[in-house]
Amino acid sequence: MSSQRQPLRSVRLLDQLVEQIRYLHYSLRTERAYIFWVRRFIRFHHLRHPREMGGPEVEAFLSHLAIERKVSVSTHKQALAAILFLYRHVLEVDLPWLQNIGRPRGSIRIPVVLSREEVARLLACVEPRFWVIAALLYGSGLRLSECLSLRIKDVDFDRGVIIVRDGKGKRDRVVMLPRAVRDALQAQTSRSRSLWELDRAKQVAGVALPYALPRKLPRASESWAWYWLFPSSELFCDPRTGYRSRDHLYAQTVARAVTRAAMSADIGKRVTAHTLRHSFATHLLESGVDIRRVQELLGHSDVSTTMIYTHVASGSAAGTRSPLESLPEPARAVTHGCSVRSQRPSESVEPTRSVPPREPAVVADRRCCRSSPGSGPQSVARQGHLAGISGSTAPPGDPGARCPRL
Repeated sequence: MSSQRQPLRSVRLLDQLVEQIRYLHYSLRTERAYIFWVRRFIRFHHLRHPREMGGPEVEAFLSHLAIERKVSVSTHKQALAAILFLYRHVLEVDLPWLQNIGRPRGSIRIPVVLSREEVARLLACVEPRFWVIAALLYGSGLRLSECLSLRIKDVDFDRGVIIVRDGKGKRDRVVMLPRAVRDALQAQTSRSRSLWELDRAKQVAGVALPYALPRKLPRASESWAWYWLFPSSELFCDPRTGYRSRDHLYAQTVARAVTRAAMSADIGKRVTAHTLRHSFATHLLESGVDIRRVQELLGHSDVSTTMIYTHVASGSAAGTRSPLESLPEPARAVTHGCSVRSQRPSESVEPTRSVPPREPAVVADRRCCRSSPGSGPQSVARQGHLAGISGSTAPPGDPGARCPRL
């Protein structure tokens, strides 16, 4: 692998890292994450060059993240992937210790799913300018990044479909366009048209295009078909080209709007923008849609990823009758630790009568209480009280009185 690769043109280590990431067509988010972790790895070891370090230094850094910083398993894996990419693809080091580094084992998490009533309350509390986005996340099962990256040409109102371009895993797919959002989506298209005309009047640079399209289609970045469906109100500087242009809405802005709506709707769950996608898949499975069809709509490469939603559908645990519901009614009426005695239908329970306490009898003769473990005035008083309970009619000083048996 390393003998066939062309030498890197950059000199600085981080520049070489960026060059190799872009050569392999990794996403911008992956590029930023790898740069962050490599920089943090170098600073953790006091600015030592990675070529001077090896397996012990990598394990020390990962142990610091897991034990002291208490990062999650996904964060641990991301940091490990960034360091391994640095050694294998940039430094061209493929030593045995790279394979011997322990990799954490992730746990399977059940996604948070909202009921249909909770989704309706959430959408009713979303701010008007973010309502279309939230409705598409639930109505079409889009990821937040996929929804914000939609362009004008990706929405087909005549056919009633939305084309997701360059989704997760570099895959395209087609999803439905709900009728309930068509009017709102056309109104959003009109607002985007007004902003596009303003950019053309001010001669603002066109929107960003993927790969080599700016060279193949020089005027495409300024055309209406390639404009963002949800453009941002501010211009930004593209880190790869250096030009100031119009970008789509910031994902964190929409995520915070969904969180605020969940708080306003008084939903007692941890709701994020991705929760709407989970609810979309779960509600389709509950409606009887085939799991393969749900897999295509979600864009999963493996059906096992889609099967996680079968664990939260109402037909699984929520649709199974609990054995507690089959118990007799008195057993389910127990409250505050009080038990209800089961009885036959012919039996009747007599009302409880209050019995006044009897004065404890003082036992003068202790011969009948030799087997008792206690002695003294307190024991004598207790034994006399027991005698009163048993109904003994012997006088207190009668030597022939028998010990009460309970």
